[in-house]
Amino acid sequence: MSAEYDAKGMPFRRMGSSGLRIPLFSFGGWLTLGETVVGDPVKELIKTAFEHGINMFDTAEGYADGNAEIELGRVIKELGLRRSDLVITTKLFWGGSGPNDMGLSRKHVVEGTKKCLERLQMDYVDVIFAHRPDPTVPMEEVVRAFNFVIDQGWAFYWATSEWSAQQIEEAHHMATKLHLAGPIAEQCEHHMLNRERAEKEYAPLYKHYSLGTTDYSPLACGLLTGKYNEGIPAGSRLDTHKDFFKDTLEVLHSDEGKRRIEKVKALTEFAQKELGCSVSQLALAWLAVNPNTSTVILGASKPWQLIENLKALDVIPKLTPAVLENIDKILDNKPKPQTTWGRPGLDKLGRL
Repeated sequence: MSAEYDAKGMPFRRMGSSGLRIPLFSFGGWLTLGETVVGDPVKELIKTAFEHGINMFDTAEGYADGNAEIELGRVIKELGLRRSDLVITTKLFWGGSGPNDMGLSRKHVVEGTKKCLERLQMDYVDVIFAHRPDPTVPMEEVVRAFNFVIDQGWAFYWATSEWSAQQIEEAHHMATKLHLAGPIAEQCEHHMLNRERAEKEYAPLYKHYSLGTTDYSPLACGLLTGKYNEGIPAGSRLDTHKDFFKDTLEVLHSDEGKRRIEKVKALTEFAQKELGCSVSQLALAWLAVNPNTSTVILGASKPWQLIENLKALDVIPKLTPAVLENIDKILDNKPKPQTTWGRPGLDKLGRL
C-alpha cells in the first residue's frame, strides 16, 4: 500500500520554464547516500524528508559511484512511496573510467540514462541533468541526445549543472533551431558566499528563458552553519573528505577564508538577535526568497539535521527588504549590476 503524500505546508514552485512543480526545499544525496550513509539510516532520512513535505530527491550517476542511486531506489520501494508523488532527478557525466563512460556523447547519454534507471529501479526520472558541460561534444549532439531520452519516456525534462551562461544560451539556440526541447533549469552552487554566477551571469537567462535554479551546497559545505568558525571539527564534511575539498581547505586557511569566517560570525549574531534563528536557517531562507530559485537542495546525514534546516520556512516571512539590506551589508559581496556607461537609470517600475 502506497504512503500518502502530505505537503505539510511546503511551498511549491515551477522548475524553471516547465510546468513541473517542485518543493522549495528538496533533498540531495551528494557525499552522503551510498557513501557515509548506507542501509537503514538512508531509509530514515528519506522517510523524514517525505513526512516533512519534501517529495523531490536529487542524485547522480557519479554520486558514490552509483551507490547513491541504488540506495535511493531501494528505499523508495521499501517505504512504498507512490512514484507519481515524487520528483526524482539524476545527473549524467561521470559514469565510469572508460573513454565513453563519461561526458555527454550521445552514446553515454543514452547508455548512462539506462544504467541510472536500472540502479534506481525506475522506468523514468522526472529531470535528467547534464552534470557538467562537455566542450568535446558538438552542442547539436548533446541537445539531440537528451531529447532522445525524453522521447523514449526515460525522462520528462532535461537540464544543466554548472554550465556557463554562454553554454546554456547555445543549447537554447540549438534546441530552437532543431525544434527540440531546451534545458529547463540549471543546478548551480549558490549561497551567501558564492553569488556572482547565479545572481549576475545568469540574469539574462532568467529573463529570456524563465530559467530556474536548483541550488546545491546552500550552506557552503557547512561553512554557513558556523561549525568551522574555530577550526575543522572531527567528522565534519571537510574532515572526512579532505582530498575532495583540498581547494576549499586552502581557501579556508587563507586571508580570504578568515574574512569569510568573520562574516559567518557576524551573520550568526544577526540571525540569533534579530530573527531568533540559527545562521543555517537564515542562509537557507535567504536563498529561498530569491525569485529565480526553483528549489534549495538540502543535504543531511541525520534526520534531525533535516528537521532543523526545514525551520528555515519560518524565517522566510521575516526577510523584509530592510532585513535583506542589512544582510547585504554584512556580506559585502552583492554582484555589481551591468554598467550603463553613465546613462541615467530607468524608473524603478521601468522594464529593460
